[in-house]
Amino acid sequence: MLNHKRADFPDGFLFGAATSAYQIEGHSFGGAGRAMWDDFAATPGNVVRAEDGAVACDHYHQYETDLDLLKDGGFDAYRFSTSWARVMPDGRTVNPEGLDFYDRLTDAMLERGLKPMATLYHWELPSALADLGGWRNRDIANWFGDFTESIMGRLGDRMYSVATINEFWCVSWLSHFLGQHPPGVRDIRATARAMHYVLLAHGTSVERMRGMGVKNLGAVFNMEWAAPADDSAASIEAAAVYDDYYNNFFVSGAFKGAYPDRLVKALGPHLPDGWQDDFKTITAPLDWAGINYYSRSLLAGIDGPWPHLHTVPGSLEKTEMGWEVYPRGLHDFLVRTARDYTGDLPLYVTENGMANADSVVNGAVDDAARIAYFNSHLGAVRDAIAKGVPVKGYMAWSLLDNYEWALGYEKRFGMVHVDFETLERTPKASWHAFKGMLAG
Repeated sequence: MLNHKRADFPDGFLFGAATSAYQIEGHSFGGAGRAMWDDFAATPGNVVRAEDGAVACDHYHQYETDLDLLKDGGFDAYRFSTSWARVMPDGRTVNPEGLDFYDRLTDAMLERGLKPMATLYHWELPSALADLGGWRNRDIANWFGDFTESIMGRLGDRMYSVATINEFWCVSWLSHFLGQHPPGVRDIRATARAMHYVLLAHGTSVERMRGMGVKNLGAVFNMEWAAPADDSAASIEAAAVYDDYYNNFFVSGAFKGAYPDRLVKALGPHLPDGWQDDFKTITAPLDWAGINYYSRSLLAGIDGPWPHLHTVPGSLEKTEMGWEVYPRGLHDFLVRTARDYTGDLPLYVTENGMANADSVVNGAVDDAARIAYFNSHLGAVRDAIAKGVPVKGYMAWSLLDNYEWALGYEKRFGMVHVDFETLERTPKASWHAFKGMLAG
């Protein structure tokens, strides 16, 4: 069971679960167009067993069952994402079936008393736009603005909140410097431009929604605590560099209209001409900020090209992803973000959870490790609130086991087990633990 109860959190604190479109919906339904994940998965060596999101959890057809799980668990909100490639299969032409699906999904949430918390983009870039350079092309800011207007023109009046882009770091650095997500590029110039243009697209989207009268707009930042592997000057500098390009670059750009000095020095030659002039758009005012948090990394310095660092395995308990369980990092990010960037602006934990080796035994799934993970991280949230940080909600990742990107269907993050052959749903012990907590 969870060692917390609803009454331990402030009045109005929202508890929810998060998912993303490509990971659960089934991308072969409803007129969805080809997304860059379809192409990436079809390229040998990119994805475990070359698996893709063609069927995923079939949420497209089973969304009412899935929303019942949220309602029956006592959750207040559902953080979901909309698929650009479903709404606009070629990136620019609207597919009525796509809009209709999200219309039905929204109505079904409201019928169950769930607050719809939309994220416009969770990585399913239409292939037609990837062909034009994707996030390396400045035009993507306006393309994304057009998508924003199309989807929010249908849904905006019924959303509790709207975030623009999920995890700027993953869209840019992970995908263009490390090459672990599509487009699978490993190029510093592509990375610098994607880092800047993803923020420009975010700001453009916010401006478009403000013009439409859509309320309660935010941004979602993924953060990973960076610590030196030892006391050497090289490791201390490595942790600082990692912290800047993983954590500080995006939140500083969005809230301060500036990038960290060490990154301007390293990436400046690769940023587009006149990049400083874009901060007026990038800093479009927000109503809240979200933090996705899972783990920490230990950093050590190495010779070779910038950024002169590598990660070192730590000694803490690890999840099935090999990520250390470090709840203190969530507390510290909440405190630091409010202190250094957002002030009194509401903060939400928009993702937090763990992969575990789950299996159904006699009709049940005992995921005690996940319950322990949630316990410790909810404790970290409470500690931050006790220090005056305005945390307003917590979204567990994830409602369902799903398509875990380059790892295919191998890693399970859900509070509900999904049999990917039969698509049967089985609530795990962690779902029952949340149901007990939220009833108290």
